Amino acid sequence: MRQSGAQVNDAKIHPRLTLAGNRLIFEGMPLFDPSWLSLVGVLCVAGMVVSSHAETQKQENKERATFAAGCFWGVQAKFDAIKGVLNTTVGYTGGTVKNPTYEQVCTHTTGHAEAVLVEFDPSVVTYAQLVDAFFTMHDPTQLNRQGPDIGDSYRSAIFYHSPEQKAVAEAAKQKLNAEGKTAGRVVTEIVPAVEFYPAEAYHQKYLQKTGRVCH
Repeated sequence: MRQSGAQVNDAKIHPRLTLAGNRLIFEGMPLFDPSWLSLVGVLCVAGMVVSSHAETQKQENKERATFAAGCFWGVQAKFDAIKGVLNTTVGYTGGTVKNPTYEQVCTHTTGHAEAVLVEFDPSVVTYAQLVDAFFTMHDPTQLNRQGPDIGDSYRSAIFYHSPEQKAVAEAAKQKLNAEGKTAGRVVTEIVPAVEFYPAEAYHQKYLQKTGRVCH
């Protein structure tokens, strides 16, 4: 049974947490007086504080990027395989119709591209590296198509979220055209990111769920 008012010796219980007498110190800032807690209770609270802080830092480090490279099933799977990518969502962007459906986009009258919204940790993978990966996962010289998929919804496009992303994308495109190693001129659109509409649930992680291989 826990003894009321039991004192716990000063201890470094985590690189950022110190139990100093009756005070729990987080990075030099007292949190509360835990004299009424058992040592087990203190450690549980400490674990929750550290976990919450780590999740907050993860969210603060997260950045977004949006790419269109043909059928979004395969594009999503390829970005998911990159270390540092935290989450991906397939959807529609760059068009004029609000909340478009897959059937509407397939008519090629809405102006939307099938795209992938990528959330990533820039301390693990840079935006420039994602752009390089984007250019290698499809043929950026094909206008309004990718392989057998034809229409503006399958166009090659980078939707930048900041002036810095725009500069990186344009530099990468210019480099590809200067090197002359592609089948033709790179026709990838580089345009500002606009409203992104997540696709229907059955499209999300489609290849992962079905085991199919995209062309």
